[in-house]
Amino acid sequence: MALGINTDYLSDVYKPEYYLALAADAGFTHIHWCHQWNSDFIYSDSEIAFYKKSLHSLGLVLQDVHATVGQEKLYFSDEEYRRKAGLELLVNRIRMFAELEGTGAVALHIPSYRKGLSPEAVAEIPAQMVRVRRTLDELMPYLEKYDCAIALENMPNEDFECIAELMDAYPAERVGITYDSGHGNCGSCRGLDNIDKWKHRLKVLHLHDNDGSRDLHQPPFYGTVDWERAVRIIAGSGLTNLPLSFELSMVYTGYFDQESPKHQQDEKKIRAFLADAFERCSKVNEMFLKKQGE
Repeated sequence: MALGINTDYLSDVYKPEYYLALAADAGFTHIHWCHQWNSDFIYSDSEIAFYKKSLHSLGLVLQDVHATVGQEKLYFSDEEYRRKAGLELLVNRIRMFAELEGTGAVALHIPSYRKGLSPEAVAEIPAQMVRVRRTLDELMPYLEKYDCAIALENMPNEDFECIAELMDAYPAERVGITYDSGHGNCGSCRGLDNIDKWKHRLKVLHLHDNDGSRDLHQPPFYGTVDWERAVRIIAGSGLTNLPLSFELSMVYTGYFDQESPKHQQDEKKIRAFLADAFERCSKVNEMFLKKQGE
């Protein structure tokens, strides 16, 4: 059975090859690259070449790469040199996606109107979105060069307003949507309603569960995500970036030792987590295949 999982199910900074090997042993076949997803880290040619070799040797297929918004290299910064640095960071991830022979797209966070934002933060979003569009405009030649797409991700407690603005502004073959089921299940946001409306632009899946109150990245059936409806929408979306891809964390499960750092977790517990996660993800996949056949 083909299933995708993120590289950072335990940590996003420790050696990716360790997590790749354990995921492959558990039966996962596809990888969503999520290491360094929120840093200014630039992948070098030597690192990209090494990870390409690692994926091939383990029989894993790169599905998607999670781009980073950046910290100092912020692609929608109001300081132009920082925005340009953020652009370079995104180009690095796009090139990495191409070099690692990605089959899906590059996922990206954007500013969004979310419940809980201060009035000052909300007031900044229109100007931030202008800079987002400037950066996306400058990314288009690279997306064309590498025949790649950016997939904009829904965030917790937001309602797709900024995503919808960009869907109207850019071609579907270059800009689409990453649907994060955990984010869509947080608070009172209507994640499934929104992705149902925009399912024709769906390019990347970040599937995981939570209790509805916060973003936990738990495996399926831990929480309250409506998996029946979710797979029905995905099956009806025409999504070609398959298999289903899950973005999981071991931290909020019974397998994680709270007394030990992430990079010192017992390998037996990591393997047990992955085995259980694979079984849970397989059940979602079976539901999805059934909906595809209806």
